[in-house]
Formats: sequence, structure tokens, C-alpha cells
Amino acid sequence: MSLSNEAGAELVLRPATAADTQQIIALVDSVYREYGDRICLDDADSDLLTAHDHYARLGGEFVVLAGRDCVRGIHAVVPLADRSGVCTFRRLYLDPALRGSGAGEQLMRWALDRAREMNFQRVEFWSDTRFSRAHRFFKRLGFQPDGRVREMHDAWTPYQEYFFYQDL
Repeated sequence: MSLSNEAGAELVLRPATAADTQQIIALVDSVYREYGDRICLDDADSDLLTAHDHYARLGGEFVVLAGRDCVRGIHAVVPLADRSGVCTFRRLYLDPALRGSGAGEQLMRWALDRAREMNFQRVEFWSDTRFSRAHRFFKRLGFQPDGRVREMHDAWTPYQEYFFYQDL
């Protein structure tokens, strides 16, 4: 898949590679820093050190939305090992300059299409409570919160997450 960004430059959706690792980490860290946090590669974010094959080992896929020389967005689809027919979405992050451009929707549409192709009947995921703009986006695309909130202590500072789901 490809699309053009705000400057008309082409963005390409493709599988992540080892060469993308540092840019993936930098993208996620930059988003966390918007919220006064930082990446924690020792725990919560250790999957990013080998994202190019970590998600494949789990039976899923991890993609990047890349410009000419940089990663501008990421997303992953992963089966839930303990729930047949259910997958989770992980790591939907987007360069702030692309928010509202349709790029996030393209990443989410890819994930929904891929989940259907992989014969999943349901998507479930958790999202940091601080990401209120993302929560509005998820709801617009048909995801529903079910009211659950969990406490997380796997990063530099504790945080909470909301649970979202969608039947496919």
C-alpha cells in the first residue's frame, strides 16, 4: 500500500526490517515524550529491539509506514495464543505530522483487513489512558471500550490502559 503525505511524498506500508529498529524506537519514544514519559527497552518496550521478527515468531505481522528514508508509522497484528479466533493490535504509532492525514486510518485498515485474512473473528487491545485522541479514533472505526482499566508497572512510571474490542 502507498499513499502521499502532506508534502506529496509517497509513504509505503511494508514489513519491518532489522534496519528499521532505531527509527521504530525513536518514533515510539517521541510519542511517549509528548506525554512526559520515555521508552523503556528493559521491559514494556523490549519487543521493539527485534520487532522485525518478534511479532512473526508470535504468528503475527509488524509493519512500518515509511517515507523515503524514515519510518513515519508502525502497527502490528498478533494472535492471542490463549484465545482461538482472537487477535490483538499492538504498536499503532504515527509521526505527529501525519496525524489527521489519513495515514493512521490506513494503518488501522491494513490491520483490520489482515486480521480478517488471518480468519480472526475478534480484535482486542489495550490502550494507554493518556492517548485520548487515539481513543476517539478507535471509536470512530468501530472499536468499543468495555469499561475495563488496568494498572501497568512495566515502564519508567506507572500508567493505566483501557480495553477496546471489535467483532469482525
